[in-house]
Amino acid sequence: MTIDTTDTLTTRLACETLDAADPLAAFRDRFELPEGVIYLDGNSLGALPKATAERVHDVVTREWGVGLIRSWNDAGWFDKPRTLGERIAPLIGAGPGEVVIGDSTSASLFQVAIAAARLRPGRRVIVSERDNFPTDLYMLESVQELLGDANGALERRLIHADGPSLDEVLDQDVAVVVLTHVNYRTGRMYDMAEVTRKVHEAGALMVWDLCHSVGAVPVDLNGAHADFAIGCTYKYLNGGPGSPSFIWVAERHHAAAHPPLSGWHGHARPFDFGVDYAPSAGITRFRVGTPQLLSMAGLEASLELWDEVDMTQVRAKSLRLTDLFISLVDSRLAPWGVEVVTPREHAVRGSQVALRVDDGYPVMQALIERGVIGDFRAPDLMRFGFTPLYVSHADVWDAVAILEDILATESWRAERFSRRGAVT
Repeated sequence: MTIDTTDTLTTRLACETLDAADPLAAFRDRFELPEGVIYLDGNSLGALPKATAERVHDVVTREWGVGLIRSWNDAGWFDKPRTLGERIAPLIGAGPGEVVIGDSTSASLFQVAIAAARLRPGRRVIVSERDNFPTDLYMLESVQELLGDANGALERRLIHADGPSLDEVLDQDVAVVVLTHVNYRTGRMYDMAEVTRKVHEAGALMVWDLCHSVGAVPVDLNGAHADFAIGCTYKYLNGGPGSPSFIWVAERHHAAAHPPLSGWHGHARPFDFGVDYAPSAGITRFRVGTPQLLSMAGLEASLELWDEVDMTQVRAKSLRLTDLFISLVDSRLAPWGVEVVTPREHAVRGSQVALRVDDGYPVMQALIERGVIGDFRAPDLMRFGFTPLYVSHADVWDAVAILEDILATESWRAERFSRRGAVT
């Protein structure tokens, strides 16, 4: 389906027509969406699936309340990190036995980055991107320090759109490259296969952060011949606030990869209670300790929904929604100097659009008060996430119309909109 740009710029009816023909439209009714709210922040926290509350309640009242400790076996608690990992695998192009649920994304990145660097002994450089999500860079600082030697920490090289480029920093000293597939600020998307190819040609290993990719765009880790990946489950996968991360390790690395956190759930025989660590034979060695089972319950409910989703349809609708948003911003918000920062080319765009707006923070707060929820990233970006399972084309039309009114009336200048909370 294509968008008639001229029509969409002049009528809401055209948006409603697109929604009526949308093959994903039925999924919208499977989410709890507050009346009067247009939710465009699913790239930060996904909406609540209707099935989640019942699933979490069942885990609390029946599995925990009645089953008690027996549920480690009877309800499959101990195996949840593996069984849920198997359900994420099709969404990221992973094979059987390659995905396990981890802890936080920061902890999981630490696990795979050190495991990858250890596979390239003698190489002293880690490459990442200056615009990567800060926690990735912070964790890599720890990796540098911990894997350093008498000569000091490992070297970190950061690429950037303004230089240096990946081609310029890759050489025989690079051990690992850690990049986020879809940039959290701009929505720019890397060509996963091409970047991985370049990294491998330099003899290094590739680690992908999929936090803004999984559930938003088709991902094929094995098709790209990547080495390691991590991702979160509370954004597009709708696992809920604090739902755990996942870890993917290509099967060819399972035997040699040694994660730094050698917890008992990653032991080959955890219930032998031996005093020496012996890693599990496969992806399970990346487990650490007791899994967050209440959070996993929310993720499990969401994955039941994702079992039914066609990612080709998700991607097609994502591009329609973001194309529509960009075209409406261009035509209606130009008088206020609103700049679309996100790439316009489909091949390099994720499922979000970032706008550069003067006084973007109070403008976003005014927009949220009017029922359009996005978020703000310092110093000057307003972000809008387009989650195809529950965002409609009419939502996009209405969101831009409300933003236009806020800018035209300058209602954002009210003092209350400039007060900053702990989270922006």
